[in-house]
Amino acid sequence: MHVSQNWRIKTQRYALTGEKCPSCGAFIFPPRDVCPDCAAEAKTVFQLSGKGEVYSWTVVQDAPEGFEEQAPYVLAMIKLDEGPMVTAQLTDLDSAPEMGMRVEMVTRRLRSEGSEGMILYGYKFRPILTNQ
Repeated sequence: MHVSQNWRIKTQRYALTGEKCPSCGAFIFPPRDVCPDCAAEAKTVFQLSGKGEVYSWTVVQDAPEGFEEQAPYVLAMIKLDEGPMVTAQLTDLDSAPEMGMRVEMVTRRLRSEGSEGMILYGYKFRPILTNQ
């Protein structure tokens, strides 16, 4: 990802900022110009809670370029409390995740572009801490 592209989507990556359709009330992530549920214009910014549950998961053994140093890692489909599904890496796991496990978004390093390159941060999910 180039610096300019990373800058454009930083609110999505760091804070799970999406949209809420003013017509049907659907929550949308990532933001789009049109609601995928009712096709109405959807430009109402909405801050998603960042909490949800593991819908499905897998272990990535053969990571794509730029993520090799993290392999193997757990990649999951997360169903956010507001409804949208996101794909994200799970972190801070003591054991294999379970379907339905409650998780929360955290901002973490995704990768870096070489030893002197830009560090890219974004969202990952971790199990919700029990004291919350």
